[in-house]
Amino acid sequence: MKLIFCIGLVFAASLGAFAADSPDDAKAVQGSWTPAKAELAGRPMTDDVLKTISLKLDNRRYEVFVGNKPDRGTYTIDSTTKPKSMTITGTGGPNNGKTFPAIYELEGDTLRICYDLSGAKRPAEFKTSAGAKLYLVTYTRKKE
Repeated sequence: MKLIFCIGLVFAASLGAFAADSPDDAKAVQGSWTPAKAELAGRPMTDDVLKTISLKLDNRRYEVFVGNKPDRGTYTIDSTTKPKSMTITGTGGPNNGKTFPAIYELEGDTLRICYDLSGAKRPAEFKTSAGAKLYLVTYTRKKE
């Protein structure tokens, strides 16, 4: 009886682990993205700056270019939270060793992410304000 209970407990725990990284969202966010609009600490970024940024998500790895300068790392997503959450960890480039909690929203070919650049805590909403180290960006899927 104890063995059946332990097997059931392990099975239930593994289901929770799989739910935390929904295969649908994990697959759907993969690809190349360009920012359509963004704001940092309540201030919109100019189109000239946005044109220099690109994002690639592939199998839990990310690569961001600002101009020709790369930033690389890993990401995990949790589609079970409200709003859906993401954790970004830099492994190379200017954010090496830094972790950024974020929230995301995926609708078709539009991916909206709000990052806490201070690394303190996950944003509660898709909003930035003066003085807050929040970066809100709306990406569109790059047609390849």
